[in-house]
Amino acid sequence: MATPVLRAIEWDGTPWDDPSEEQLHDLLADMSLTWRFVVVERLDLEPAGQHYMRVYLNDDLSYQVEYREGGPDRHFQALVPREHSVFAVEPVAEVLQDWAFGRPGWREALPWTPWAPVEPLR
Repeated sequence: MATPVLRAIEWDGTPWDDPSEEQLHDLLADMSLTWRFVVVERLDLEPAGQHYMRVYLNDDLSYQVEYREGGPDRHFQALVPREHSVFAVEPVAEVLQDWAFGRPGWREALPWTPWAPVEPLR
């Protein structure tokens, strides 16, 4: 049995090894205000556990997309606003698919900024 290169993890912890482009799209399309996020990890890169893309569905149905390529200085985020009244996952799915399968252009597709953790309320 071959070692998987990608692993998608749904909000409830369900893993999908080496998901296809269609499966990645479907995982994002199945997100809801109850099932809010999907994480896709690259298992073939070092350091382990530090190469991933995470998609989170916000209350206003916009998407928070993060990617990490190693240490904390290589962790970025982008907000993908909801387009009018349309709830469409395609722009986010394309970025995730391009990243997962090593295709060019995904870095330029969104306005990435360095990731900053949310400060806890005091």
